[in-house]
Amino acid sequence: MNTYGIGKSRSAARALLLCGAVTTCLAQGAHAGTAGHLAQGPGAAAHESDHRVAVLFPPLVKRETLATMRMHLQGLAEIQQAMAAGDLDSAARIASMKLGMSSMHGDQAQEEARYMPPGMRALGARLHRQAGEFAVAAQDAAATGSVRKAQDVLGRMMQTCVACHAAYRLK
Repeated sequence: MNTYGIGKSRSAARALLLCGAVTTCLAQGAHAGTAGHLAQGPGAAAHESDHRVAVLFPPLVKRETLATMRMHLQGLAEIQQAMAAGDLDSAARIASMKLGMSSMHGDQAQEEARYMPPGMRALGARLHRQAGEFAVAAQDAAATGSVRKAQDVLGRMMQTCVACHAAYRLK
């Protein structure tokens, strides 16, 4: 566990709050262009103002894909908690296990990717690569005490999630 100076703690706290806010928005389904429609409740029909690309999945694959996305979201929350506690080794391990390339589960990952348009597949692959980059940066930060690179990569991971959810919706 690392101890950070006051300035670094404040920067880390701000970054974690921002990531937490984005994570909360994703968890609540507040995708770009749809936040105003959340008040209509779950199950509301897609609206004309939702210009995201609808990606058609068979029902079972859709359920599995959504479960995978929730696992990724949980992993991001756990990474943020570990970073806030100064446990960068745990943050690195979580990134590798829950979001890294090794987190993709063989046939299921291939089945999910089969229905994704190329842009969606590219964003997913980017997220998994960034998770590996984050794991290395977090391990470096555990050794050096400098969390800037790890925070930067975590922010880019969140931006990748937001970009995908802003561009695509499962149908």
